Amino acid sequence: MEKQTITIYDVAREANVSMATVSRVVNGNPNVKPVTRKKVLEVIDRLDYRPNAVARGLASKKTTTVGVIIPDISNAYFSALARGIDDVATMYKYNIILASSDGQTEKEVNVLNTLLSKQVDGIVFMGYHITDELRAEFSRSKTPVVLAGAIDPDQQVGSVNIDYAKACKEATELLAKNGNKEIALVTGSLLDPINGKQRLNGYKEALKEANLPYKEGLVFETVYDHKIVEDLAERIINSGATSAIVTQDVLALGILNAIQDRGIKVPEEFEIVTSNNTFLTEVARPKITTTSQPLYDIGAVSMRLLTKLMNKEEVEEKQIILPHGFKIKDSTKK
Repeated sequence: MEKQTITIYDVAREANVSMATVSRVVNGNPNVKPVTRKKVLEVIDRLDYRPNAVARGLASKKTTTVGVIIPDISNAYFSALARGIDDVATMYKYNIILASSDGQTEKEVNVLNTLLSKQVDGIVFMGYHITDELRAEFSRSKTPVVLAGAIDPDQQVGSVNIDYAKACKEATELLAKNGNKEIALVTGSLLDPINGKQRLNGYKEALKEANLPYKEGLVFETVYDHKIVEDLAERIINSGATSAIVTQDVLALGILNAIQDRGIKVPEEFEIVTSNNTFLTEVARPKITTTSQPLYDIGAVSMRLLTKLMNKEEVEEKQIILPHGFKIKDSTKK
């Protein structure tokens, strides 16, 4: 037998109060007598009443729900961002709808429109590249959007990141200081401004300051998939590189293992620096030297920025850059 949906009217009738009184109790309004509040809460518990978020949203024009688009929920980088988003959302009493885009342009647009059709109050977008199609949807919608760990080159959409150019420059400087003349850069799509502009520029700048030539053959544009690491490691070794900067930890771990499987010692014969300082850098052997991104904070600050935009609060800066660190571990020479 199908369970009957309990409405606010049922609660009001059973408690012998008005629907407005039930609404005040549900929303935590203090203007309700303690004895009345107790009676209403007892009826709510007995009937298992659950407020209809859609109906409340139609009345208030707010659903207190935020859509979060994530390209790969299994990736430790995005999982750490999502934790920060969720904690701040809970603090500000927002519910989260988490949707996976698999990093595919068409699916990103479909997922975005699905979330907008659910009348979410805002969107936090995590992804690698803001396509023209996505930008058009962002512009068309009146719903506030914030990017977490992604960049809008036109700076029209709010975002929270680190200084990726500086971070990549620091990694390159370390490898150059350790005597490496052939430093590979293993990166995701160069269409992504984080990779193709910021990281690449930081890499080039550090090479120039170290009097090392920039070689296109040492830049490996790839996908973030551990299945390709065997072939990728072979290509890196054949390029003559003696070290590598990798822009995703899962890829760095795979390359580390593949290189060691070939009998190459790390860090004595090959050095690796990665970019996110997820738990993967600690479980690896040797532990992987890494840029230390404040991943939780990127997610948390993104959600806080979104709450301000949703509530039309004054925002001084929509493009927020958080400080990063650098942790020298065991995959590089001391």
